[in-house]
Amino acid sequence: MYIVILCEDKKMKLFQRLLVAPAALGLLAPISAKANEVNLNEISNYSNVESIDFANSFNNDGLTESPLLAGGEGLVDAPVDTPADSFSDTTTASFGSTFYVGTVGEGVDDGVVTFTYDFGLGLSTSFTGEDSLDVAMIGGNASTTAVDGVMGGDGTGDALVLDGVSYTFPLGGFTVTTGDGVGVDDLNTGACAYSAFTDTISDCGTSSVGGSADSAVAVSYDFGNGFTAAGGLGFGSEDPGIFTDQDASTIGLEGAYTTDVYGVSLAYTDDDSNGAGNFYSLQAAFTPDSIYSISAGYETDQDFDTNSLFIGSTIDVGPGALSVGLSTQGLADDHDDNYMYEAAYSYDVNDGMTVTPGLFLIQSPADDQLGLVVTTSFSF
Repeated sequence: MYIVILCEDKKMKLFQRLLVAPAALGLLAPISAKANEVNLNEISNYSNVESIDFANSFNNDGLTESPLLAGGEGLVDAPVDTPADSFSDTTTASFGSTFYVGTVGEGVDDGVVTFTYDFGLGLSTSFTGEDSLDVAMIGGNASTTAVDGVMGGDGTGDALVLDGVSYTFPLGGFTVTTGDGVGVDDLNTGACAYSAFTDTISDCGTSSVGGSADSAVAVSYDFGNGFTAAGGLGFGSEDPGIFTDQDASTIGLEGAYTTDVYGVSLAYTDDDSNGAGNFYSLQAAFTPDSIYSISAGYETDQDFDTNSLFIGSTIDVGPGALSVGLSTQGLADDHDDNYMYEAAYSYDVNDGMTVTPGLFLIQSPADDQLGLVVTTSFSF
C-alpha cells in the first residue's frame, strides 16, 4: 500500500483528509501503545487502495473523484465522513533532522571523522486561534562524539522521547507560557541577530540567561514602539520548591528595545540551582538595511568578578550567508586560553534542506582544538 503525505509551508495538518491519518499513527505508534483518539474501523475501508496515480484523479472503492490541486500542494475536499472524536483540524506537525559529519583535532576523537544525527518532532494545537498547546519530541545519537559536544546535537540513545509540553495563551495584554521544558527566558525578546554555527556561541555570550530551570511560567508584555518586558519563574525537577532556602527555583527578568536597525536587551537571572548565583546579561545588535548584521554580548556575575564576551557578524554572500564570530567559552576572571572562534557558510539547497560547512578553533592551556564540520539540516 502506498501512503501519500503532502506538506504545505513546512507544516502538515495531522490526521486530516483520507490517508494522512494512518500514516501519522504509524509514526506515533512506538510512543503510545494505546491510541483511543481515532477509531481505525472508521478508515479501514481505504485499506484496499493499491496505489495513487499522481497524474490523474483517483476513484477506488468509495473514494470520490478528487483530483490533486494544481502543483500537487494538497487535496481538495472530498465527501468523507470525519469521526466526531478525531484530532482537531488545527493540529499541525513540524519535523526536522540534522546530520553532523566532522572531526576535531586533539581530545578523545583526535582526527577521527564521525557521523551523528538528531531528529525533532513538534506538534501544535490551537483551541481559540490565539493560544497554542505545543508538544516537542526528540531523538538521535548526537551526544557521543567530540563534534557533538561542540555542536550541541540531541542524543537520546536513538529513542524518541518527550522533550517538553507547554501551553501559551494571551491574558489581558500579556502573553503567558507554562509547562515542562519551558525556561524563564522563553518569552524574552533578546537582541542577537547572529546565525551561530556551534552551540557554544549560539547564546551570543550570555549563557546564564534562563538559568537551569527545566519547567517554568514566563510572561511578556509589548508596550509598543519597540519596548518589551518579560519575566519568568522556574524550578527544577529534583526539588520543586519555590521561594525557600532549599529550593532550586530560578527567576528571570528582561527589558528590551528593538527596531528595524538596532536592538538592545538587558536581562537579570537569579539561579539558585547548585548555588549558581545571580547574573546580568547584555545583548546588542545592529541590523542596517544592508547585507550584514553585527551582534555583541556581555555577561557578568553579581560581584562583577567573572564575565563573558561575544561579537559576531552574519553577511549575505552569494546564495547563502557567512557567519564569523568569537566568544569566551564561559564566565571567567581571566580569558587567557578561554576564547573560541568560528566561521561557517550556510546555504539552502532547496526549501527543505540547508547545508552548512564550517570550522571552529577552541583555545586550551594544553593544545588548541581545530574542528571541521558539515551539517545538513532537513525540515518538513
